[in-house]
Amino acid sequence: MKIGVITFPGTLDDVDAARAVRHAGADPVALWHADHDLREVDAVVVPGGFSYGDYLRAGAIASLAPIMTEVVDAARRGMPVLGICNGFQILCEAGLLPGALVRNAGLHFVCRDQRLRVESAATAWTSGYTAGDEIVVPLKSGEGRYVADAATLAELEAQGRVVFRYAGANPNGAMSDIAGIASADGRVVGLMPHPEHAIDPLTGPSADGLGLFRSVLTAVAKV
Repeated sequence: MKIGVITFPGTLDDVDAARAVRHAGADPVALWHADHDLREVDAVVVPGGFSYGDYLRAGAIASLAPIMTEVVDAARRGMPVLGICNGFQILCEAGLLPGALVRNAGLHFVCRDQRLRVESAATAWTSGYTAGDEIVVPLKSGEGRYVADAATLAELEAQGRVVFRYAGANPNGAMSDIAGIASADGRVVGLMPHPEHAIDPLTGPSADGLGLFRSVLTAVAKV
């Protein structure tokens, strides 16, 4: 099974994401931002970093990259897509997920190991968890506060599309403590914390993040 990992100018965590994919038992495939070729992958990870230096808005320029045209089309056909941190911002800017990520409350960059509560196990990326599970993964972002209008928030809640919430203190002021959300079909997920940094207790605070990468293998195998 092949999972693509995109690199944009300024991407930092593509190597970590590829390592997580490999650790889960799949083959990572490098995807370049300027290409129009998904190289026959089964799923895509849009990793974290500071694509294009976060100019204009975080993720805004990257959302217009040639590779994202292919990702949007593939996602609308049902391909699983995961956006992590800057990748979450890119997916919102590209219209694959609703809402936006803005500067943290207090305008401070937050870097910490963060507890998350799994709110939904009904997505391509979270089926390996049980709703109500708590996991610990790193969080590192300056523009991680999820915001949306009241109608969008109500829709996300009613449809069970809030996938992760911050457990304990809200680190960035995100509305409704939202750390991650999903598309209506559950195939596209975005979250601010970094599961790719929590795949082995030797290198992270836990191995809790590995569940996302293993879950998608099951989702793809069922298609």
